Amino acid sequence: MRRALPVLTVLLAIVAIWYLAAAMMNAAWVRDQAARANQTVTTGQLLRETMSLERPVLPAPHQVAAGLWDGIAKQKITSKRSLVWHGWVTLSATLAGFAIGSLAGVLLAVGIVHSRVMDQSVMPWAVASQTVPILAIAPMVIVVMASIGVTGLVPKAIISAWLSFFPVLVGMVKGLRAPEAMQLDQMRSWSASRAQTFWHLRLPASLPYLFASLKVAIAAALVGAIVGELPAGASQGLGARLLSGSYYGQTIQIWAALLTAAALAALLVMALGLIERLVLRGMGLAR
Repeated sequence: MRRALPVLTVLLAIVAIWYLAAAMMNAAWVRDQAARANQTVTTGQLLRETMSLERPVLPAPHQVAAGLWDGIAKQKITSKRSLVWHGWVTLSATLAGFAIGSLAGVLLAVGIVHSRVMDQSVMPWAVASQTVPILAIAPMVIVVMASIGVTGLVPKAIISAWLSFFPVLVGMVKGLRAPEAMQLDQMRSWSASRAQTFWHLRLPASLPYLFASLKVAIAAALVGAIVGELPAGASQGLGARLLSGSYYGQTIQIWAALLTAAALAALLVMALGLIERLVLRGMGLAR
């Protein structure tokens, strides 16, 4: 209960600020409509109207909650109006891109740690790759892949991998270089090969760093999947829900999709946290 109290306090503060912001941002529309009808609006009426607009500038929390309930509980999972279905489409691209990006990051990190040439050549390019805005890369990836007949999951997975490989690369390089010189000298005194040093010293030392970077990478992969759904005019995925909501001014739909994406990211990070505890405990690196 003591741990939950600070979280609940912050949550209540956010909800209160959200309600206040919704009332302030929607008030102008309500006043304008009343002025056109030559009517006066009391403070009570103003508050009620700002909390119940069909297309508000900023929907109130209860409106977003109703949108989530409608998209999750009131729709069949196979329905294209279901947030569960759209979430699964985005999750598929996220996991595929995360797997590709993580594997690429780990392999590049191993090469960089063991090869000075790769350290001086690959690492600068990896850093430079993250300076290009993903919104500029995504349309090019989708257009190029579509020109060779590849559409759907693969282009979105590539965009997700582009965002997710860098955190894994940096974290893994830091982790593989974590052993102290004394530990490396001890392995050499035992005539351990580079492979033995890697498996018995460098890799175990890198696991805490790896899992920390994987948590960042999985969130970045989700962002990449959503961004990959935007320029294609896709009809599937949470990005498509955001896009259609912006086209038709359905702000409640936009916020419901945003919160669904946030919840999905939280679940993915929690799942990685559970795997981290199990792996580190199994290797005797954590209690």
